[in-house]
Amino acid sequence: MRIKYSPDASEKLRQMRKYIGQKRISRIIKAIRGLLGTPYKCPAVEHVLGISNPYYFLHVEQHYVFYRVENDIVFIADIYNEREDFMWKMFGIDLRTQESQDYWGE
Repeated sequence: MRIKYSPDASEKLRQMRKYIGQKRISRIIKAIRGLLGTPYKCPAVEHVLGISNPYYFLHVEQHYVFYRVENDIVFIADIYNEREDFMWKMFGIDLRTQESQDYWGE
């Protein structure tokens, strides 16, 4: 098996290095490398959310790493901070209530 990063995931890691530092980035990359031996150890998005798709997610260092397994490749699709609305950005699902939108003026 090998790991392949999407251009978006690669760019996010480069940007994150500036803000969270090399030590935390190293822990994220180490956790991603840990998928090589057991790529199906993380929850499948389909089972957690009931959305039919090929993605799994790894939570590490306050970030969600979304990936899929293709033959002998663990493809890192994207990485989101847990404060981001990754459900909307990744799957187009809006989990905000109308009350929340009204309160925040969004």
